[in-house]
Order: sequence, then C-alpha cells, then structure tokens
Amino acid sequence: MKTQDFDFYLPDALIAQHPTKSRSASRLLYLNEKTGLAQDQFFLDLPAHLNAGDLVIFNDTRVIKARLFGNKDSGGAVEMLIERVIDAHNVLAHIRASRSPVAGTIINLANAFKAEVLGRTDDLFHVKFLSDSSALDLLEQYGALPLPPYISHNAEADDETRYQTVYAKHAGAIAAPTAGLHFDEAMLTTLKGKGVNIAYVTLHVGAGTFQPVRVDDIKDHKMHSEIYNIPPETAEIIESTKAQGNKIIAVGTTSMRTLESAALNSTAAQVAIKNSAPQANIYEPSRASAGMTYLNSAALSGETDIFITPGFEFKIVDKLITNFHLPKSTLLMLVSAFAGFDEIKNAYAHAVKQEYRFFSYGDAMLLERKTARK
Repeated sequence: MKTQDFDFYLPDALIAQHPTKSRSASRLLYLNEKTGLAQDQFFLDLPAHLNAGDLVIFNDTRVIKARLFGNKDSGGAVEMLIERVIDAHNVLAHIRASRSPVAGTIINLANAFKAEVLGRTDDLFHVKFLSDSSALDLLEQYGALPLPPYISHNAEADDETRYQTVYAKHAGAIAAPTAGLHFDEAMLTTLKGKGVNIAYVTLHVGAGTFQPVRVDDIKDHKMHSEIYNIPPETAEIIESTKAQGNKIIAVGTTSMRTLESAALNSTAAQVAIKNSAPQANIYEPSRASAGMTYLNSAALSGETDIFITPGFEFKIVDKLITNFHLPKSTLLMLVSAFAGFDEIKNAYAHAVKQEYRFFSYGDAMLLERKTARK
C-alpha cells in the first residue's frame, strides 16, 4: 500500500490544544465490528462495552521531562531531546544546533551542569551527563515536559498533570500513551466493580511516534525501536483470559505494539527451541513457554520496532481503545490493520464531520478487531 492511501483532510481547529476539563469528559467513537458503522458515544459509556472477565491492559510508562536547553562552549545554542536514558549518566538524544556537535563537544545545560557528546548513531547522539546526580534526577529538576509538535504552547502547570496517566509508574517515555489519559480513578473503580480485570505492560514511547512516513511505499518505512516489558503476572492473566474465552482490550497503540511484539517474539523463540531439541521432531512446550500458548517467558522484555500494517495477523488483542492519529502516520496504519482500512477511513471522515477532537488531548475511539462478516 502507498502512504498516500492513509491521508485525510483535518482542519487545524480540530487539533486539541488543551485537555478536557476532566479526564473522562471526552467523546468516544465506537466502531462496531459487526456492522462497520461508527457510533457517537461518550467515554463514560466505555464500561457498557466490557464484560466481567475481560482484561484491560494499560501502558504504565511515565513521561520524563526530556527537553533541555543550553549552549556549547563555543557559545552556540543547543536544544536537546532525550530519546532514551541508558544508565545513571548516559543518554541517547536528539540535538538541534546551528552545527551538529562532534564527539568531544561539551554542552552546558540549563546553566546547571555539563554534558559531553561521546558519539552518534544515525540521528541520535550518545551523551554523558557530567554530574554526580543521575540523569533522571537532572531531567526532573532542569528539564521541560516535551509536548507533541502539534501542540502550539509550551508545557504549563496543567500539562504537568494531564499529560501523564493516573497510573504512570516507570519513568522513561518522552511522549504519553495518550489513550490512557482518558482514565481517572473513578473509571478504574467502575471497571473493577464490574469484574473487569486490569493489568499493565511498559513501553517507553520515543519521539518516533510522531515521525511521519516519508516513503511512497509503506513497506520501505523503517520503524524506530522502543523498550518494552511485560510482567510475568500480566502474561499469566492474558493466558487465563484467552483460555476462558474473554476479551483482551489494549489501551493505546503502545500497549497493542507491546503485546503483539511479544507474541511474535514468542513464536520465534518456540521455533528456535524446537529446532534445537535433540530430536528435530520433538517439541517440548515446557522448555519453550512453561505451558503458555501466546507468550514465551523469553519474549516478555526487549526492544521492538514492529510495524503493523493491513494484513497483519493479530494474536493477542481483541479490542483497542485509542485516540485519533495523524494523517499518513504509522499509527493510522496500525488501526487500519486492526479495524479495517475502509472502516477506519469512513470513521475518520465521520469524526471530522462531527468535529471530534484529534490527537493527544483529543477524543477516544473504541475499535474491535475486524473479522470476516457474513
């Protein structure tokens, strides 16, 4: 398919610049799998679509204050966006400067501490913070929240709270898993009271989530890599939910990518173990997956650059809660793969006509995995 196939007209006025007054006050566009039709609802209607025994999976990454400003020893201004914290003192970063810094360049950041550029890989710089304080502590003290490029204002006090999920736990993302921004404690309590189970995965969202697809043919696009982790208890409840015939609901495309990446990696791990068995025709499930059907313990953490496009075979997720995505983006391709290309195209046209709010601070969608319709 061509990148142009995923373009659509979006008036600037529909790009949400600020969050709604309360987290759960957004609208919900429900795309009915059985009919393919979009239905206008509210996010507070979400519990009606879930049943006792279903499993909702959230991404509990926490957004870090990843944007820093400073200057080189030579005096040139520098803007640094941390892509990944490697360890206590080393980071990978995007750097904007009049001249690209070379290895050995010293940068003064926030008039508070120095950093040294150690090298470069593709568009990322390896930077060492020259301070006794840890990188995460320095970012928390001197960094700024990195709002998406389509939000026109700098981070304000309200953004410090609202561009973070209420269940955020593990620091490392530079963009919020925005589908989760709609959930407040009251909604979580309602779901639990209905018998819906809740579990967590972690995927640290990188700047590549906003990267446009610049090639004509989508198969030529290279995805950025992100770190993910699935706790063993989450893997176990996924297995039991599937075994009981209940539904897995991913909150956000990052949760979706985490789960489907692990499923793919699990298949690869099982094949590798099978091929390494003393007798090639003997497969020992206990060695491969400890009795698990969908996830292998060896695949519960790692890095993923999965690119989900129409034709992808989903193994874990049955329903997806997501926001509206940018034209010609990899995330729009993902939801088209999940709910159907024509269905998503029509749903987005409906959303524009009905003036839904788009992107990070915008409204939500509830999608069901498309199956063959009679």
